[in-house]
Amino acid sequence: MNTELSGVEGEVSKEKLMQDLRVVVADAEELLRATAGQAGEKVSAVRERIQENLDAAKERLAVAQEHVAEKTRQAAMATDEYVHENPWKAVGIAAGVGLIVGMLISRGR
Repeated sequence: MNTELSGVEGEVSKEKLMQDLRVVVADAEELLRATAGQAGEKVSAVRERIQENLDAAKERLAVAQEHVAEKTRQAAMATDEYVHENPWKAVGIAAGVGLIVGMLISRGR
C-alpha cells in the first residue's frame, strides 16, 4: 500500500512538473514573439538557443505526457480487473470509504 501511495504522489508531482513546464514554454514563446523585432548578433544567437531549448522541452513534455497517460491506463485496467475478480471486497471498500468521508464531512459542519 505504501508503494501505491508513493506512486500516486509521484504521478501527481509529474503532472505538476508537466504543468509548470507548459507554463514556462508558453512564457518563453511569448518572449520570443515579443523580441522578434530586436536586431543584433547577440540577440539572434540567444533567440536561436532559446528556440532550440524550447523545441527540446516540448518533445520531452510530449514523452512525459504519454508516459503519464499510459500509467493512468494501466492503473485503470488493474482497478477494473480487481473489481471484477473481487466484487464484494470492492463494494465493502467503497462503503467503508463512503462512511469515513461522510463522517469527516459531518464533523466539519
